[in-house]
Amino acid sequence: MTVTSGFELRTDLLTRVSHAHDASHYLLRPDVVVRAHDVAGVVAAMREARRRGLPVTFRSGGTSLSGQASGAGMLLDTRTRFTRVDVLDGGARVRCEPGATLRLVNAHLLRHGRRLGPDPASEIACTVGGVVANNSSGMSAGTTRTAYRTVESMTVVLPSGTVVDTGAPDADARLAAVEPALHRGLAALRDRVRGDVTMRAEVERQFAMKNTMGYSLNALLDHDAPVKILEHLLVGSEGTLGWVADVTFRTVPLLAHAGTTLLVFDALERATDALVPLAGTGAEAVELMDAASLRVAAADPKADPSMRALARGAGIEGQTALLVEYRAATAEELCPRLDAARAVVDGLRLELPAALTTDPATRERLWRVRKGLYTAVAGTRPAGATALLEDVVVPVADLTATVRDLGALFARHGYDGGRGTEAVTFGHAKDGNLHFMITPRLGEAAELDRYAAFSDDLVDLVLGRGGSLKAEHGTGRIMAPFVRRQFGDDLYTVLREIKRLCDPDGLLSPGVVLTDDPRAHLRDLKVEASAGGADAPLVDRCVECGYCEPGCPSRTVTTTPRQRIVLLKELAVAAPAERAELERAYRYWGEQTCAADSMCVEACPVGIDTGVAMKGHRARANPPAVQRGGAALAGAWEPAVAALRGVLGVAQAVPAPLVRVASEVARGVVGTDVVPRADDDLPGPGPRRRQEGTAGEPRAVLFASCTGELFAPSDGAPGAEAALRALCERAGIGLVVPPGIGGLCCGTPWASKGLPDGAARMARRVADALWTATRGGELPVVGDASSCTHGLAAAAEHLGAADRERFARLRIVDAVTFVRTDVLPALADRGVGVARTGSVVVHPTCATVHLGAVDDLRAVAAAVADDVEVPLAWGCCGFAGDRGMLHPELTAAATDAEAAEVAAGERRRPGGRFDAYVSSNRTCEMGMTRATSRDYVHVLELLEAATRPGPAGPTQEGM
Repeated sequence: MTVTSGFELRTDLLTRVSHAHDASHYLLRPDVVVRAHDVAGVVAAMREARRRGLPVTFRSGGTSLSGQASGAGMLLDTRTRFTRVDVLDGGARVRCEPGATLRLVNAHLLRHGRRLGPDPASEIACTVGGVVANNSSGMSAGTTRTAYRTVESMTVVLPSGTVVDTGAPDADARLAAVEPALHRGLAALRDRVRGDVTMRAEVERQFAMKNTMGYSLNALLDHDAPVKILEHLLVGSEGTLGWVADVTFRTVPLLAHAGTTLLVFDALERATDALVPLAGTGAEAVELMDAASLRVAAADPKADPSMRALARGAGIEGQTALLVEYRAATAEELCPRLDAARAVVDGLRLELPAALTTDPATRERLWRVRKGLYTAVAGTRPAGATALLEDVVVPVADLTATVRDLGALFARHGYDGGRGTEAVTFGHAKDGNLHFMITPRLGEAAELDRYAAFSDDLVDLVLGRGGSLKAEHGTGRIMAPFVRRQFGDDLYTVLREIKRLCDPDGLLSPGVVLTDDPRAHLRDLKVEASAGGADAPLVDRCVECGYCEPGCPSRTVTTTPRQRIVLLKELAVAAPAERAELERAYRYWGEQTCAADSMCVEACPVGIDTGVAMKGHRARANPPAVQRGGAALAGAWEPAVAALRGVLGVAQAVPAPLVRVASEVARGVVGTDVVPRADDDLPGPGPRRRQEGTAGEPRAVLFASCTGELFAPSDGAPGAEAALRALCERAGIGLVVPPGIGGLCCGTPWASKGLPDGAARMARRVADALWTATRGGELPVVGDASSCTHGLAAAAEHLGAADRERFARLRIVDAVTFVRTDVLPALADRGVGVARTGSVVVHPTCATVHLGAVDDLRAVAAAVADDVEVPLAWGCCGFAGDRGMLHPELTAAATDAEAAEVAAGERRRPGGRFDAYVSSNRTCEMGMTRATSRDYVHVLELLEAATRPGPAGPTQEGM
C-alpha cells in the first residue's frame, strides 16, 4: 500500500479483485484502488491517475445495477471517509457527504419528521453519492421528489481539479473565472437547445417521465446560470462529468401514518384501467405485479394469507396485482384519503376481497410481497445464472400493451420459465416504470446471443412506445450503446459536447453513459462462478448487492461480506499463481478479521450468513490435534477459566509496558490470530460465578457468563451477574443456577474459532445441566451477557437430533429482556424507587439485534434516565469475544463512527459528557470503553445502582 498526501493507493491482487465486483452483471478489474481521505485527496488521486494514464471510476455503495460503479484503471473509493451528515433548518434541508447511506441520512432526519425525497429500495446500502450520480427516485418519488428535483446545491470537483461550491453567492462568476470554456460552452448549449423547437420539444417530452438515459438535458431548459446547469447535469451523470463532494437537499415530510391495500385483478387490463382513478385519490405508491410475480410471492410462507390462498385455489394464470399505499402526516389527515380510496376500490372488479389496513404487521406482510420479489427470484436462480434486474418507462397509457409485449418477448427468447427461472415484471405503475428480472447464463455463447437479441427487441419495444430505456437505474454500460438512438443525432451531439466540456481528456469512466461501440453492453460481463466445496451452499446465492456492507465491522479495515464471498468465488476459478497469492492474503483479509457477528444476514436479501462461512474456514484450517484440544478444553472449562484468570491477575501485577512487550513478542512468534495483544486497558479477572441461587420461589434459571469471571467490571460496578441477582432479590424473584456452572459456557468461543467438536461437547453438557435446572423446560433460562445469551440459543445447532428436540423446549431470554418484562414490574409492585439520572448513551450489541432485544435495552435504560441516546452510527464493535484483542485494528475501525458521534453528543451537553454509558455485554463494553475513553457498564449495573437503598446515585461514579 502506498500512503501519500490525501489518499492511500493499493495495487495488491486481493484488493483489486475484491473491489472489482458490484451489484451489476459487469466485471472490470482495476489496476489500482485508491481511498481518498478528503476533497484534496480526490483531486490528488485524479492527478495521479492522469500521470499514470489511467481512467478513474468513483466507487461508493456499489449497489448500481447497470455497470457504472466498476471500471478498469483507478477505482476511487469515495465512501469510507465521506459520511458526514448535517441537518439544517430544523430538517428542512440536509447537507451530506457522498459516502453516507440513505438510511443514515433519514435516521438523522427522523427526529425532525422529514426524509429525503428519493426512496430507492436499496436505501440500506446505497449512498448519497450514488443517489446523485444515478438521479435515484424510488417507489413514491415519482418525477417530483427525485435527486434532480430536490438538490439545492453541491460542491463539485471537476476532472481538472477545480472545486466549485454551486451554493455560493458568486458561484457562477467563479465558474466563469476558473473554467471559462466550460462556462461559455454550457451557456451556448443552453441557447442552442432552447432555440431549436424540435430539440426543445423532444427534451420536454422525454423528461416529462422518469428518465435516467444519457445526461439530464432538462437542466438546459430548467436553469439559466451555467453553474446551476452544471450542478443539475452532475445529477444522473454516473461519475462521468465530475465528483460531488457534498450535496444539500431540500427534504420532504415523513408522512408517518399509512394505509395499504393489495388489489388483485383477474386480468392486466383491469389493473391498468384502475390506475387513473387510484392516482386521483392521492395514492403515494401504486406498485404493479404481474402473474409471474404473484406466483413467486405466493410461494413465500410469510406472504399475506390471501395471496397463498389464491395460489391454492384455481391457481395464478393471468392475474395482476396493485399494491397501493396512502400516507399522511397525521391519522386525522389519513382518514379522508382512505375514505376516498375505499370509494374507488369498492367499484373495482377484484379477484380477491381487498381491505385497507393501517396495522403495521399486516402492512409489512403486504409489502413483503413486493419487496421480496428480487430476493425470491435471485435466490433461486439456476447455478451459473445471473440475476439481471432492469427498468424501463413508458407513458402510463401504454403500460398495458408494454407489459403484454414484454411477456411475449420473454416467451420468444426463452425467459418464460422454459429454460430456468421465470422472468418477473413489477414496478411503479403510476409512473409507467417497469422493472423486470431475467436470469441468463452469460458465460455461454448461445445464451449471450439470446440475450443480445432480447436486448435489441427490448429497445425496439420501449422506444416504439415512446418510452425511455432507463427510468431510475442509470444508463451505465448496459444502455450506453442505445443513447444515440433514444435521443437522436442532434441531441446526441449535445450530450457528447457536455462530456467534452466537463471532461476533455476522457478521464472519468469511459464507456459509461456514452459509447460508440454498438456491442459495449455485451463486453466485460460477469460470469457467475460457484465458490465450490463446503462454501457453495452457503454463499452461491449472493447477488453482490452490497446490502451487507454498511453494518460490517471490518468494512473499512479489510473486507466486507460481499468481498469475502466474491473472493471465494474468484479463488475457485483462479489460475494457480493467482490462487496461491489470494489464499495467502485471504487468511487475514477474509477469515481472521471477520467478527463472525452475523450482522450481515440481518441485511442480506437472500439470507446469507458470511460469518458462518468464515467459521467453517477456521474449522477446516484447524488440524485434528487442535480440534481434539478444543474438545478437551470443553470438558475441563472450569480449571481453564481459573488458569486464564490467573494469567490476567499476573498481567495486572506486572508493569503494563512489560506485559505489552511480552505479548507483542509472543504474537510475532506464535501468530497474531492466536496470542491476544495485552493493552493498558485490559482488565483484571472478575469475580467467580456463584453456584447458589437467590431467595424466593424460583422464577428463572440464571446462566451467568464466564466473561464476567474473566474480565472484571468497571471500577465501582458490581458486574452483570451481581447486578441481576440484586435486582431479582429486591423484586422478590427467585433464581436457580445450573449445577456445575463454573465449568459451563454458551459455546461461542468454540463455534467462532472453528472448533465444532468442542462446541458439540460443551453444548451437550449445557443442555443436560439446563434440562435439570429448568425442571424440564418449566423455567426460563436467563443469560446475563447478550452475546452469551445468543450463543446459548444457538447451541442447538451443535446437538444431535434427540438433544436438539429437548433443547427446543427451553426458553432462553436475555437478562435485559427479563428485567423489562418481569423484574421492573415486580420492583414497581414492591414500591422500589428508581433514582433517575439525566442522560445515558446506549450501545446495542449485534447479539441484541439477533435476539430482538434492542427495544428492551432502550427501555431498561429509559427506566433510569430521562434522556436515552442510541448513536445513529452504532454497529457491532468488532470486539467479538477476543477478536478485539487479537486484531485491535478491527475494533478501532468498527467503533470509529460511533465514537465520533458519542463525542459530538458530549460536546452538546453541559459538562461535556453523558451521565452514563451502557451496553449489555462485557467484552462489548470493553470495546466501547477503548473507543471512547468512557467507562461503559452493563445497563443492569446502572439500574441496580439506581434502585439501591440509601443515597447512592445512579451514575457510574456512584457505583
